[in-house]
Amino acid sequence: MPQITRGQSTLYYEDRGQGQAVVLLHGVGGNHASWFHQVARWSAAFRLISVDARGFGNSTDAEGLGRSAFTDDLAYLLDALSLPKVTLIGQSMGGGTAVDFALHYPERVSGVVVADSLVWLHPPESLREKMANRAKETATLSQAERVLGPSFLRREPALTELYLQIASFNQYTVRTLPGTQAKHEPQALAATDFPWLFLAGEEDVLFPAAFIEEAASLVPNASFVKLAQAGHSAYFEQPDAFCEHVEPWIRALG
Repeated sequence: MPQITRGQSTLYYEDRGQGQAVVLLHGVGGNHASWFHQVARWSAAFRLISVDARGFGNSTDAEGLGRSAFTDDLAYLLDALSLPKVTLIGQSMGGGTAVDFALHYPERVSGVVVADSLVWLHPPESLREKMANRAKETATLSQAERVLGPSFLRREPALTELYLQIASFNQYTVRTLPGTQAKHEPQALAATDFPWLFLAGEEDVLFPAAFIEEAASLVPNASFVKLAQAGHSAYFEQPDAFCEHVEPWIRALG
């Protein structure tokens, strides 16, 4: 299996295709396998590095660091693969890793896609109370109700089951994941010299599209896309629409 050792832990990744390097960073309900739609569609166009965060999929976390180590793990992996510059695509938790990495290593990033994520955000006053209230409102939802929109749950019961089974291979869940991820103000993203693309499912209950659009509006070098009939996992629920928006954006980076 393609993997590297860091400390006492093993970090697993998949490396497919050739060309422009694109790193896929999953959410807390996923792992490298969650990106099967994108890998099938893009591996002929890009070099895709799909990563299992420590404690997820085939990666281990012997030190129990969890998300506190995600950014450094990514830097370590890219060094091991001799990749000086990449495009990052991060969903939910992975969006937090993508933003933190991009702000710590801006010279190594050509662009960032942040999908259904405000994990990274130190919220401005206009969003602080709304985000706190939303966290309380969604605290008792089932995993499927949290991560998938009602349209998808009705339309795709078999793929819903697949989503949940993929997550079952993870060591951690949203309630057991240790560590912390850094929060950043939008002004920090605005200070970078590469573009940002924010995507949101219109049915995302965890980070509503309106919240993500408001955060994106505070980053002048960012664009925003809302995907219809998709919830918190828009890349999985509406893969064709997701790829159709993201692929030309990546190609435009050169």
